Amino acid sequence: MDNVHPLPRRALQIAFDRLEMNRILDLYGRMVAAGHWRDYAIDLGADAAVFSAFRRAAERPEIRIEKRPQLRHRQGMWALVGEAGITLKRGHDLANVLAPLERRLLKLVQA
Repeated sequence: MDNVHPLPRRALQIAFDRLEMNRILDLYGRMVAAGHWRDYAIDLGADAAVFSAFRRAAERPEIRIEKRPQLRHRQGMWALVGEAGITLKRGHDLANVLAPLERRLLKLVQA
């Protein structure tokens, strides 16, 4: 009983909070209703939380929404990454980062 060893600590996991997830899933639902997206994936890691949206389940994600808290004091913790891996928008506010997708949704509905 004298040989008690503490368990190793797991790295903290980055996750989306409820308000962030509601905003992302609201956009996802509207894109699905418009027929643009069909599937999504969520990856929660030690350095980032990533929401990926797919046109079809068997291909690369069309859009990735990344939350990287270690960048919050630099260029912002939110990033919108395109299919080719290029950062399309980065910022401190999720709504501003999602704005290009909101504009695309308006164009899809009007067409």
